[in-house]
Amino acid sequence: MALIRLGEAAAALPQAWSSSVLAQFGEGRLKLLRMDAQAYPEECHDYAEGLLVLDGEMVLEIEGRTLRVGAGEIYLVPAGVSHSVGEGSYGTVLILDT
Repeated sequence: MALIRLGEAAAALPQAWSSSVLAQFGEGRLKLLRMDAQAYPEECHDYAEGLLVLDGEMVLEIEGRTLRVGAGEIYLVPAGVSHSVGEGSYGTVLILDT
């Protein structure tokens, strides 16, 4: 077992939008990401992805809609769905994927 202090781990990331794998569970991964006010380009994966905002707010652009995902909220992006993060996003996100 390991204790991970998420705030400290996020602060130690080399730069915004550079995720770090904290743990792996079978084929699933738990990654930590720090956002800044910059937008992140559209991407699409062949696997589902959970985006859990720990603090701050993520401006998620998905399927022609803009959603605001706040602290304590998770958005589940289905496999094969394009998504991006809009300007003004900030804070820390846990990403669950494979």
